Amino acid sequence: MARLDDLDLSRKLKRREQDERLLVGGRRLSQLRLALGGKLHPDDPLGPPVAVVAEGWDAGGKGGAIKRLVAPLDARHVRVASYAAPTFDEKRHHYLQRFWGALPGWGGMTIFDRSWYGRVLVERVEGFATEEQWRRAYDEIVEFERTLAAEGTIFVKFWLHISPEEQLARFERRQRDPLKTYKITDEDWRNREKRPQYAEAVEEMLARTDTLEAPWTLVEGDSKRFARVKVMESVIEQVERGCAARGFELPQPLEPETNV
Repeated sequence: MARLDDLDLSRKLKRREQDERLLVGGRRLSQLRLALGGKLHPDDPLGPPVAVVAEGWDAGGKGGAIKRLVAPLDARHVRVASYAAPTFDEKRHHYLQRFWGALPGWGGMTIFDRSWYGRVLVERVEGFATEEQWRRAYDEIVEFERTLAAEGTIFVKFWLHISPEEQLARFERRQRDPLKTYKITDEDWRNREKRPQYAEAVEEMLARTDTLEAPWTLVEGDSKRFARVKVMESVIEQVERGCAARGFELPQPLEPETNV
């Protein structure tokens, strides 16, 4: 797959095009969720589980992309599971254990705002996992995802990529905005100083965990508008592809004037 440095971070959209494409995409995504949840007709079967994994740089735009992704959906039909550092009790178990309860079942959809990939990213770079542990984790994660995919789960995995310059600009804007200062911490600044080490970890993660069952999508994120649209449209594309591979029939896209 492409390397981070190969991405064209100059890609952008005008607000009108973003809004139009998010509107069209949101209607289709809502239609897909209803179909997967067996809600379009009384006797419809449940569709395969959908697990969206969102990873990216600090201030990379994950929150905004997730917000636009779930906006057109009924809140009862999607779960957003956010993860920070593991608690004392969570550290007593295998690192994958704390994610298990949020995995979607048939007819369900979960968006993971950060995920098990912390093992090979922050835990690797910050020394929270031993080298033996994080090196072993690549195979563990691949088999974890492969097992779930074999039972039907559709994986949609994103890395939202931004340049160091754009990240710095976003950090500074957050510090100036009293409603966003909670989003910027000393830890964010420390992590930024280790960007070369994180970039190395990201590249190895992408290379070793990009599989047919659970492929990565790299998102050019310097333009938030472009990133939001790419995330929305990629989720739709991969859900449609995953359902086709599993023999689950989906409805045709709605006509523009049809209400959901």
